[in-house]
Amino acid sequence: MTTHTLLECVEHNTGPNPTHCVLWLHGLGADGHDFAPIVPELRLPPSLSVRFVFPHATIQPVTINGGMAMRSWYDILTPNLVKREDEQGIRTSERAIQALIARENARGIPTERIVLAGFSQGCAMTLHTGLRLPSKLAGLMGLSGYLPLIDMAKSERQPANSDTPIFLAHGTHDPVVTLERAEASRAKLAALGYAVQWHTYPMQHSVCAEEIHDISRFLQSVMID
Repeated sequence: MTTHTLLECVEHNTGPNPTHCVLWLHGLGADGHDFAPIVPELRLPPSLSVRFVFPHATIQPVTINGGMAMRSWYDILTPNLVKREDEQGIRTSERAIQALIARENARGIPTERIVLAGFSQGCAMTLHTGLRLPSKLAGLMGLSGYLPLIDMAKSERQPANSDTPIFLAHGTHDPVVTLERAEASRAKLAALGYAVQWHTYPMQHSVCAEEIHDISRFLQSVMID
């Protein structure tokens, strides 16, 4: 992946001339179409014109899946997720996400009106990128994921998003990213002083109706002036 090649994206505008953007990153092996059907279910007010951008990660071999090539933000080397991490892959995807934010800026939506969101591996990239972004976001939304390169977060974070609202949601029965792993990420973010809104749901590695309702409330809280 080169830094000057923008990732392909699925886009959905809730109204004309969008004033806000939600940049939503999919999970391992999925693509940008995965969360697009949720947009109408959010039932955002008609007065709020939002561009939802769902990028496709690049296709690359994934070690944990026997080296099978699939859409992935970075390689996953072990079921533990954090014992050995693909730092280079994470940082490459970070640059690709920054490029998409810059494109929204060029299209007239400033960073402070952009919510960075993601599910699972996309959540990991959301938290990693958001903490290091030099410009302030409207909010960060992480679903069923964790904070990667957790020991580097303190030294690498930028002050721009130190008080940006962070919505974290997780299934209490998640067998992919354990609740323990998610809670460790939440504790790290809280220890660093971030304002974390923590939600759990009786589900596995998925999304549920109650969560979609809570996501809608969070998006409205950070996007409506």
